[in-house]
Formats: sequence, C-alpha cells, structure tokens
Amino acid sequence: MAKELKLMKGNEAIARAMIASGTDGYFGYPITPQSEVMETLMAEKPWETTGMVVLQAESELASINMVYGGAATGKKVATSSSSPGISLMQEGLTYLAGAEIPCVIMNAMRGGPGLGTIQPAQSDYFQSVKGGGHGDYQLYTIAPSSVQEMYDFVFDAWDIAFKYRNPVLILTDGAIGQCMEKCYTRDYIPRWTEEERRKNAPWGTWGKPATRSHNIITSLELESSRQEVFNQKLQAKYREMEEKEVRFEALNCEDADYIFVAYGTSARICMKSMELARAKGLKVGLLRLITLYPFPKKQIAEFAKKVKGMLCVEMSAGQMIEDVKLAANCSIPIEHYGRFGGIIPSPEEVLEAMEKEIIK
Repeated sequence: MAKELKLMKGNEAIARAMIASGTDGYFGYPITPQSEVMETLMAEKPWETTGMVVLQAESELASINMVYGGAATGKKVATSSSSPGISLMQEGLTYLAGAEIPCVIMNAMRGGPGLGTIQPAQSDYFQSVKGGGHGDYQLYTIAPSSVQEMYDFVFDAWDIAFKYRNPVLILTDGAIGQCMEKCYTRDYIPRWTEEERRKNAPWGTWGKPATRSHNIITSLELESSRQEVFNQKLQAKYREMEEKEVRFEALNCEDADYIFVAYGTSARICMKSMELARAKGLKVGLLRLITLYPFPKKQIAEFAKKVKGMLCVEMSAGQMIEDVKLAANCSIPIEHYGRFGGIIPSPEEVLEAMEKEIIK
C-alpha cells in the first residue's frame, strides 16, 4: 500500500491504517457510529493480501476476549466499538492491562447513558482515563481530532502498546468517525515474521524452546505480596508514560489572556471559536489535549500561571474539567461548557460561553 491522498471517513481511516500498520488480526462487533471500521476491512479483504485476520465476533464480550487470546501470542491484534460496546469490554480490558498484553482499541463515543443515542458525545472520558474496569490500571488514551490523526494514531498506538506492554485506547467520537476529509496514507508496513515476533514479544505464548522456561500470560495472582510487587511495577510503568509520552498542541497560547481546553471534536470547534474571539480583539488561545492519559498536568499548570481563565469544552456534562482544575491548582476561573445527548455546540455558542463565564 503506497502513499496516497484519499478522501475517506474517520472510521475508514482507522481500518485502512490497521492494514497498513501490519496488524495481524481484528475482532469486532458492529455498532453505530463505528460500523464502517469492520465494513471497510471486509471490503478491503486484507486476508488475501497481507494475511490479516478479520472476524465478526458474536458480541463485544467475545471480541475483547479474542483480542486477549490473539495478542497474548505477541501479535498485533485490535478491536473497535462505540460507548455501550466498550462498556461491555471493561472486564476484558482490565484483564489485558493486568496481563500486560499490548493491543489497540478504538472507541467512537456516542451519547448516553445507557443505549442513549447514536449521535456523537464525549461522555466516556471518566471511563477511559480513570479505568473503566476494576483495579489500579491505566489505558494509554490518545484523542484524534481529524481523519488524518485517526489514521496516523493507529501507527503511534502500536508503537506505544509494544513499548510499554499496555493496551492503547484511541478515543474518538461519531462526528470524527463519520466525517470525510483528505487523508495521506503511508507505505505499507509488513506484518512481523515469526522471527520478528519472537524478538519483539519475547514474553508471548508462541511456543517454548528448550532454552527458557514457560511464558505464562495471566492476570491472576493469589499471593498478596507478589500481587503488590506487580502493582508497583505497573505504577512505575504509568509514571514513565507520564514523564515521556504526554502529547498536546498549544495554539495562540503565547500571548493569550484566556484559553480553551478541549480535545477531539470539541477542539475543532474551539479552533473556530478562537478565530472569532481574535477577530473581536480578544486574546484567546487553545490548548488541545492529544493524550488524555497521560494527562498534560505540567503543561496545564504552566499555562494556568499565565492566563486569566480557562474554559473546558467537551460534549458532556463536565468530566475533563476535574483533571484540568486539579492540574491548574490555582485560583483563576476554570469553567465548563458543553452540550450532551448527541448535540454538537457551535463555535458561536462556545465563544459566548467564554465571554459570559470567563471574560465577563
């Protein structure tokens, strides 16, 4: 697959990037608004060209456990779903994190709670970055705001997943998944050979040679003292992520008196709101969060020292704002503005909220 410029949906971009990044297997279940991921994979038939396995499981529960089984062998295995489906996967995700199995999951968020609506939302933030399942674990969580990033972040996700032996969550929403934009594809990366897989995943259950003991993949440990040591190892890994893997984008923040803080679709809206504000003579910038875990705590704290206020914009009742306030740790006004239930705010609404709640 050579480099090309194509017009595609965000969900299509995820699927095409999985093929191009050398993914070995995809196990999923259709759910709006991300069903095009599997539909694109089925249309592309990568099993005929790269050998990639694509299988529709009987449920989200089945798909996440198929991911566990395939990824435990050291192969690149992925899945995708939308909010209710990701909720069903939570037990499997904590098992994957507890067994330190690298994999990639994409969540195209939709409005809730419950089955809610099929329209886009950003109300899965808590679930994504606080650990939706049980236990002290983290998913590396990265939030694209364009179709191009939907594509590119699949490649990044595989690098992070195997670097840290950790599941990676690409957290997007129905708006980005369904919108169509120009996207530059990349040269095809071949799937790992057996020799490469054994080198890149020496921990995998790919057969026991006489030169080593058994590789055992499990998240079960009945000895409390050993479980504590393992949890300490996990926490050290997460601290390393927080130190080395934070990503964000600061736009017009150098001279800003006020800052929007947002990610994904909300960040796209805030870019226009920022332009409208600048046209009115208001020095407004945008801090676009790219990694939601690890969270840009240090960067938010630094910006909070320089500005007069922050408006957190997300399509929810207000979740990310909690982490922004904790990171800022100061007395400047920090407020939330968002629509929920599948409603996407307009740039004018967001600017009006900034003027009313922060600038006054």
